[in-house]
Amino acid sequence: MSTGVRRVVALCRLFVLPGTVLMLAGGFTDADVLLPIGLAAWLAGVAALFVRVRPAEREPVEVSPPVRGRWVAVNSPADRVPSHGVHAYGQTYAIDLVHHPDTEREWQGVRAAWPPARRPERFPGFGRPVFAPVDGVVVRVRRRSRDHWSRDSVPGVIYLLVEGMVRELFGPGRLLGNHIVIAMDGGGYAVLAHLRRGSARVTAGQRVTAGEQIAECGNSGNSSEPHVHFQLMDVPHFLGAVGVPFRFDRFEIDGGPETGIPGGRRPFTYSSGGCPGLQAGEESGLRQERPGVAGTA
Repeated sequence: MSTGVRRVVALCRLFVLPGTVLMLAGGFTDADVLLPIGLAAWLAGVAALFVRVRPAEREPVEVSPPVRGRWVAVNSPADRVPSHGVHAYGQTYAIDLVHHPDTEREWQGVRAAWPPARRPERFPGFGRPVFAPVDGVVVRVRRRSRDHWSRDSVPGVIYLLVEGMVRELFGPGRLLGNHIVIAMDGGGYAVLAHLRRGSARVTAGQRVTAGEQIAECGNSGNSSEPHVHFQLMDVPHFLGAVGVPFRFDRFEIDGGPETGIPGGRRPFTYSSGGCPGLQAGEESGLRQERPGVAGTA
Protein backbone atom coordinates (compact mmCIF):
# COMPACT_ATOMS: atom_id res chain seq x y z
CA MET A 1 0.00 0.00 0.00
CA SER A 2 1.33 3.40 -0.93
CA THR A 3 2.50 6.00 1.55
CA GLY A 4 -0.39 8.25 0.54
CA VAL A 5 -3.02 5.60 1.32
CA ARG A 6 -1.31 4.84 4.63
CA ARG A 7 -1.53 8.50 5.59
CA VAL A 8 -5.24 8.59 4.71
CA VAL A 9 -5.89 5.56 6.92
CA ALA A 10 -3.90 7.08 9.78
CA LEU A 11 -5.81 10.35 9.38
CA CYS A 12 -9.16 8.55 9.43
CA ARG A 13 -8.23 6.88 12.72
CA LEU A 14 -8.12 10.35 14.23
CA PHE A 15 -11.80 10.90 13.39
CA VAL A 16 -13.15 8.82 16.28
CA LEU A 17 -12.83 11.54 18.92
CA PRO A 18 -14.10 14.52 16.85
CA GLY A 19 -16.87 12.34 15.44
CA THR A 20 -18.01 11.48 18.96
CA VAL A 21 -17.91 15.13 19.99
CA LEU A 22 -19.96 16.18 16.96
CA MET A 23 -22.58 13.49 17.59
CA LEU A 24 -22.93 14.60 21.21
CA ALA A 25 -23.15 18.22 20.14
CA GLY A 26 -25.82 17.37 17.58
CA GLY A 27 -27.81 15.42 20.15
CA PHE A 28 -27.83 18.18 22.76
CA THR A 29 -28.23 21.23 20.50
CA ASP A 30 -30.49 22.35 17.70
CA ALA A 31 -27.71 21.97 15.13
CA ASP A 32 -29.12 18.83 13.54
CA VAL A 33 -26.50 18.78 10.81
CA LEU A 34 -23.80 17.91 13.35
CA LEU A 35 -25.26 14.47 14.08
CA PRO A 36 -24.87 12.95 10.59
CA ILE A 37 -21.48 14.61 10.11
CA GLY A 38 -20.29 13.26 13.45
CA LEU A 39 -21.65 9.80 12.71
CA ALA A 40 -19.89 9.71 9.33
CA ALA A 41 -16.59 10.78 10.93
CA TRP A 42 -16.96 8.24 13.73
CA LEU A 43 -17.75 5.39 11.32
CA ALA A 44 -14.76 6.32 9.14
CA GLY A 45 -12.50 6.31 12.18
CA VAL A 46 -13.73 2.97 13.48
CA ALA A 47 -13.54 1.36 10.03
CA ALA A 48 -9.94 2.57 9.67
CA LEU A 49 -8.99 0.61 12.80
CA PHE A 50 -9.66 -2.63 10.92
CA VAL A 51 -7.88 -1.68 7.69
CA ARG A 52 -4.60 -3.48 7.19
CA VAL A 53 -1.97 -1.30 5.61
CA ARG A 54 0.10 -3.97 3.94
CA PRO A 55 3.90 -3.57 3.88
CA ALA A 56 6.25 -5.44 1.61
CA GLU A 57 6.38 -9.11 2.54
CA ARG A 58 9.20 -9.89 4.96
CA GLU A 59 10.49 -12.74 7.05
CA PRO A 60 9.81 -12.67 10.80
CA VAL A 61 12.42 -10.74 12.79
CA GLU A 62 14.21 -12.88 15.37
CA VAL A 63 14.13 -11.39 18.88
CA SER A 64 14.69 -12.53 22.44
CA PRO A 65 11.66 -12.98 24.72
CA PRO A 66 11.24 -9.86 26.89
CA VAL A 67 10.47 -11.93 30.00
CA ARG A 68 12.08 -14.65 32.12
CA GLY A 69 10.44 -17.56 33.88
CA ARG A 70 7.14 -19.33 33.19
CA TRP A 71 4.58 -17.39 31.14
CA VAL A 72 1.45 -17.93 29.04
CA ALA A 73 1.07 -16.40 25.59
CA VAL A 74 -2.37 -14.83 25.15
CA ASN A 75 -3.71 -13.12 22.01
CA SER A 76 -0.82 -14.70 20.14
CA PRO A 77 -0.18 -14.42 16.38
CA ALA A 78 0.51 -18.15 16.52
CA ASP A 79 -3.24 -18.58 17.04
CA ARG A 80 -4.71 -15.90 14.76
CA VAL A 81 -3.77 -12.82 12.73
CA PRO A 82 -4.52 -10.08 13.56
CA SER A 83 -3.81 -11.35 17.05
CA HIS A 84 -5.76 -8.58 18.82
CA GLY A 85 -8.62 -8.45 16.33
CA VAL A 86 -7.49 -5.24 14.59
CA HIS A 87 -4.57 -4.06 12.47
CA ALA A 88 -4.55 -0.60 14.03
CA TYR A 89 -1.54 0.79 15.87
CA GLY A 90 0.82 -1.88 14.50
CA GLN A 91 -0.90 -4.65 16.50
CA THR A 92 -1.24 -7.20 13.69
CA TYR A 93 1.35 -9.57 15.21
CA ALA A 94 1.28 -8.35 18.83
CA ILE A 95 1.42 -10.82 21.73
CA ASP A 96 0.39 -10.62 25.40
CA LEU A 97 2.50 -12.44 27.99
CA VAL A 98 1.01 -13.35 31.39
CA HIS A 99 3.25 -14.66 34.17
CA HIS A 100 1.91 -18.00 35.44
CA PRO A 101 4.33 -19.78 37.79
CA ASP A 102 1.72 -22.22 39.18
CA THR A 103 2.40 -25.57 37.50
CA GLU A 104 -0.68 -27.22 39.04
CA ARG A 105 -3.33 -24.90 37.61
CA GLU A 106 -4.14 -23.82 34.09
CA TRP A 107 -4.34 -20.11 33.40
CA GLN A 108 -7.89 -18.88 32.83
CA GLY A 109 -8.94 -15.59 31.37
CA VAL A 110 -12.05 -14.56 33.28
CA ARG A 111 -13.10 -15.29 36.84
CA ALA A 112 -16.58 -15.28 38.33
CA ALA A 113 -18.26 -12.10 39.51
CA TRP A 114 -16.57 -11.78 42.92
CA PRO A 115 -14.39 -10.03 43.72
CA PRO A 116 -14.97 -7.81 40.67
CA ALA A 117 -11.43 -6.38 40.84
CA ARG A 118 -8.14 -6.97 42.67
CA ARG A 119 -5.07 -4.91 43.34
CA PRO A 120 -2.30 -5.47 40.77
CA GLU A 121 0.05 -6.52 43.59
CA ARG A 122 -2.09 -9.64 44.03
CA PHE A 123 -0.83 -11.00 40.71
CA PRO A 124 2.52 -12.81 40.42
CA GLY A 125 3.41 -10.97 37.23
CA PHE A 126 3.26 -7.51 38.76
CA GLY A 127 6.76 -6.11 39.15
CA ARG A 128 8.48 -8.88 37.21
CA PRO A 129 11.50 -7.68 35.20
CA VAL A 130 10.99 -6.78 31.55
CA PHE A 131 14.01 -7.04 29.27
CA ALA A 132 15.04 -5.47 25.97
CA PRO A 133 14.25 -8.01 23.23
CA VAL A 134 16.68 -6.44 20.75
CA ASP A 135 19.74 -4.23 20.44
CA GLY A 136 18.79 -0.66 19.62
CA VAL A 137 18.11 2.87 20.79
CA VAL A 138 15.16 3.93 22.93
CA VAL A 139 13.02 6.51 21.12
CA ARG A 140 10.05 6.86 23.49
CA VAL A 141 9.37 6.25 27.17
CA ARG A 142 6.05 6.78 28.93
CA ARG A 143 6.10 6.09 32.68
CA ARG A 144 3.39 8.07 34.51
CA SER A 145 0.19 6.09 33.93
CA ARG A 146 -1.20 4.46 37.07
CA ASP A 147 -1.41 0.70 37.63
CA HIS A 148 -5.14 0.17 38.09
CA TRP A 149 -7.04 -2.68 39.70
CA SER A 150 -7.72 -5.77 37.59
CA ARG A 151 -10.61 -6.15 35.15
CA ASP A 152 -10.55 -9.95 35.12
CA SER A 153 -14.06 -10.79 36.39
CA VAL A 154 -17.24 -10.83 34.29
CA PRO A 155 -18.25 -7.33 35.51
CA GLY A 156 -14.63 -6.24 35.12
CA VAL A 157 -14.45 -7.34 31.49
CA ILE A 158 -17.66 -5.46 30.70
CA TYR A 159 -16.18 -2.39 32.34
CA LEU A 160 -12.92 -2.91 30.42
CA LEU A 161 -14.74 -2.92 27.09
CA VAL A 162 -16.45 0.38 27.85
CA GLU A 163 -13.26 1.83 29.32
CA GLY A 164 -11.31 0.74 26.27
CA MET A 165 -13.65 2.63 23.95
CA VAL A 166 -13.19 5.76 26.02
CA ARG A 167 -9.41 5.33 26.02
CA GLU A 168 -9.53 4.88 22.24
CA LEU A 169 -10.96 8.37 21.90
CA PHE A 170 -7.75 9.87 23.29
CA GLY A 171 -5.30 7.90 21.15
CA PRO A 172 -3.19 4.74 21.35
CA GLY A 173 -1.05 6.05 24.21
CA ARG A 174 -4.04 5.71 26.55
CA LEU A 175 -4.47 2.10 25.47
CA LEU A 176 -0.83 1.14 25.90
CA GLY A 177 -0.31 2.84 29.26
CA ASN A 178 3.33 3.02 30.26
CA HIS A 179 5.42 1.85 27.33
CA ILE A 180 8.87 1.85 25.76
CA VAL A 181 9.64 2.01 22.04
CA ILE A 182 13.05 0.85 20.79
CA ALA A 183 14.49 1.56 17.33
CA MET A 184 16.04 -1.77 16.36
CA ASP A 185 19.51 -1.88 14.84
CA GLY A 186 18.22 -3.86 11.89
CA GLY A 187 15.31 -1.51 11.21
CA GLY A 188 11.83 -1.36 12.67
CA TYR A 189 10.63 -0.66 16.20
CA ALA A 190 9.96 -2.85 19.24
CA VAL A 191 7.19 -1.91 21.69
CA LEU A 192 6.72 -3.09 25.27
CA ALA A 193 3.55 -1.86 26.96
CA HIS A 194 1.41 -1.94 30.14
CA LEU A 195 4.58 -1.43 32.17
CA ARG A 196 4.62 -0.63 35.87
CA ARG A 197 4.38 3.03 36.74
CA GLY A 198 7.81 4.56 37.28
CA SER A 199 9.67 1.30 36.56
CA ALA A 200 11.35 2.36 33.31
CA ARG A 201 15.13 2.23 33.69
CA VAL A 202 15.87 3.88 30.36
CA THR A 203 15.34 7.25 28.71
CA ALA A 204 14.88 8.37 25.11
CA GLY A 205 18.19 8.32 23.24
CA GLN A 206 19.70 5.62 25.43
CA ARG A 207 21.22 2.56 23.80
CA VAL A 208 20.10 -0.86 25.07
CA THR A 209 21.30 -4.41 24.54
CA ALA A 210 19.09 -7.48 24.20
CA GLY A 211 18.69 -9.05 27.64
CA GLU A 212 19.14 -5.79 29.55
CA GLN A 213 16.39 -5.06 32.08
CA ILE A 214 14.53 -1.92 31.04
CA ALA A 215 11.33 -1.92 33.14
CA GLU A 216 8.87 -4.04 35.13
CA CYS A 217 5.57 -5.71 34.26
CA GLY A 218 2.59 -3.57 35.26
CA ASN A 219 -1.12 -3.05 34.74
CA SER A 220 -1.34 0.37 33.10
CA GLY A 221 -3.46 1.27 30.10
CA ASN A 222 -6.11 -1.02 28.61
CA SER A 223 -5.20 -4.09 30.63
CA SER A 224 -7.27 -6.62 32.55
CA GLU A 225 -4.40 -7.98 34.65
CA PRO A 226 -0.63 -7.40 34.88
CA HIS A 227 1.00 -8.58 31.68
CA VAL A 228 3.49 -7.53 29.01
CA HIS A 229 2.24 -6.48 25.58
CA PHE A 230 4.92 -6.87 22.90
CA GLN A 231 4.90 -6.00 19.21
CA LEU A 232 7.11 -4.94 16.33
CA MET A 233 6.13 -2.20 13.87
CA ASP A 234 7.67 -0.40 10.93
CA VAL A 235 7.51 3.24 12.13
CA PRO A 236 7.87 4.86 15.58
CA HIS A 237 4.38 6.41 15.70
CA PHE A 238 1.34 4.19 16.31
CA LEU A 239 -1.37 5.79 14.17
CA GLY A 240 0.18 4.86 10.83
CA ALA A 241 2.19 1.85 11.99
CA VAL A 242 2.18 -1.52 10.24
CA GLY A 243 2.77 -4.62 12.32
CA VAL A 244 5.96 -6.60 11.66
CA PRO A 245 6.08 -10.38 12.25
CA PHE A 246 8.62 -11.75 14.72
CA ARG A 247 9.85 -14.98 16.23
CA PHE A 248 11.50 -15.73 19.57
CA ASP A 249 15.01 -17.09 19.25
CA ARG A 250 14.46 -19.73 21.91
CA PHE A 251 12.12 -20.86 24.68
CA GLU A 252 10.93 -24.15 26.17
CA ILE A 253 7.59 -25.94 26.25
CA ASP A 254 7.29 -29.02 28.46
CA GLY A 255 11.06 -29.05 28.79
CA GLY A 256 11.72 -29.15 25.07
CA PRO A 257 13.51 -26.37 23.16
CA GLU A 258 11.42 -24.33 20.75
CA THR A 259 11.76 -21.37 18.42
CA GLY A 260 9.06 -19.25 16.84
CA ILE A 261 6.03 -17.95 18.72
CA PRO A 262 4.29 -19.65 21.65
CA GLY A 263 0.53 -19.95 21.39
CA GLY A 264 -2.49 -22.00 22.34
CA ARG A 265 -2.26 -20.58 25.86
CA ARG A 266 0.34 -23.25 26.59
CA PRO A 267 2.83 -22.22 29.28
CA PHE A 268 6.36 -21.64 28.06
CA THR A 269 9.57 -20.88 29.91
CA TYR A 270 12.61 -18.82 29.12
CA SER A 271 15.61 -19.06 31.41
CA SER A 272 18.07 -16.29 32.15
CA GLY A 273 20.98 -17.67 30.19
CA GLY A 274 23.18 -15.26 32.08
CA CYS A 275 21.10 -12.23 31.12
CA PRO A 276 21.60 -9.26 33.42
CA GLY A 277 18.88 -8.09 35.77
CA LEU A 278 17.50 -11.54 36.72
CA GLN A 279 17.19 -11.90 40.46
CA ALA A 280 17.36 -15.03 42.55
CA GLY A 281 14.15 -17.06 42.44
CA GLU A 282 13.14 -15.90 38.96
CA GLU A 283 14.25 -18.92 37.00
CA SER A 284 11.64 -20.87 35.06
CA GLY A 285 9.56 -23.50 36.79
CA LEU A 286 9.71 -22.02 40.28
CA ARG A 287 6.40 -21.84 42.13
CA GLN A 288 5.53 -18.54 43.70
CA GLU A 289 2.21 -17.33 45.15
CA ARG A 290 -0.85 -18.92 43.57
CA PRO A 291 -2.23 -16.61 40.89
CA GLY A 292 -5.90 -16.02 40.42
CA VAL A 293 -7.80 -16.70 37.26
CA ALA A 294 -7.18 -13.69 35.08
CA GLY A 295 -7.53 -12.21 31.63
CA THR A 296 -5.65 -9.84 29.39
CA ALA A 297 -6.47 -7.19 26.86
